[in-house]
Amino acid sequence: MVTETDELAVALDAAAARCPGLSRSQLLTRLALDGHRAAQQAHDERRRRRLSALRRHSGDLTGVYGSGYLGRLREEWPA
Repeated sequence: MVTETDELAVALDAAAARCPGLSRSQLLTRLALDGHRAAQQAHDERRRRRLSALRRHSGDLTGVYGSGYLGRLREEWPA
């Protein structure tokens, strides 16, 4: 059961203009599935951009700290 708020009514009316002949419940289903698809595409794009950035910067700091750096750093810490 879904309450048709004013905002949802506007969305359903717009969907009805694009897909005439569908019932309000069919339009709601279509809007939900379209929204899910759009959210998944946005998620996939963000993931692709993050992976691209990781690949682009992978290894940028290789060798910067040198051998034994972490051990020397830990020696500075209070016991």
